[in-house]
Amino acid sequence: MSTGTTGTTGTTDTTGPTDAASTPASVSTHILDTSAGRPARGVPVTLSVRAGGGGRWQAHGASRTDADGRCRDLPPLPESTTHARLEFDTAEYSPREAFFPEVVVAFAVAPGEHYHVPLLLNPFGYSVYRGS
Repeated sequence: MSTGTTGTTGTTDTTGPTDAASTPASVSTHILDTSAGRPARGVPVTLSVRAGGGGRWQAHGASRTDADGRCRDLPPLPESTTHARLEFDTAEYSPREAFFPEVVVAFAVAPGEHYHVPLLLNPFGYSVYRGS
């Protein structure tokens, strides 16, 4: 008896499904200053993680947005991570206009997924979403 599956060509498939649980989740972000219509450069961003809804947040990485407003160098998430948090130091970007001196976004994560979390920022508001 074969342990694989037989396709229409009569060959046996032994590759099986990929195990997403063995691939760490990853996070990226970018900031668009919607009042200026351009990327927000130089904004400090901190990534924190926790395991379980009641767990303690642990700092996991930090970056600063580049000329395109992106953080491309955040580290992969630890295997046990169930939630991630991005903290944007928006006061450093525009200290005179910082009605929101920081923006904190927490979200649930699953192993093997990539989470791109853009921040749309203006002096008196912000919006976030799960991008691709």
